[in-house]
Amino acid sequence: MLPSSVRILVCTEPQDMRRSYDRLSAVTRELLGEDPQSGALYVFVGKRPMRVKVLWWDRNGYCLLIKRLHRALFRMPSGREQSHAIRIDEAALRELLAGVDREEPKRQRLLM
Repeated sequence: MLPSSVRILVCTEPQDMRRSYDRLSAVTRELLGEDPQSGALYVFVGKRPMRVKVLWWDRNGYCLLIKRLHRALFRMPSGREQSHAIRIDEAALRELLAGVDREEPKRQRLLM
């Protein structure tokens, strides 16, 4: 459970999921206009919404949570499309990290 004072920001622009601490902190600074060491959680989703990374500063270093879904997709929260980031609460973060089931194409049975 996160303290209610922790801000959670979701980047609305898909990111290259090969990026790690330094590049994601630069994106936080340059694109989002935020201080990556502020104690907030910064959520990044890849072009294919099967991967997510959460970056935060913990007293003396960066932490990075990485999650990849296999049979589901991450659903981005709705919000202002003009903005580079959407602020969400802990419940919305839990929902985002849970993912949604991908619709499997229905297989048609071949009649012989």
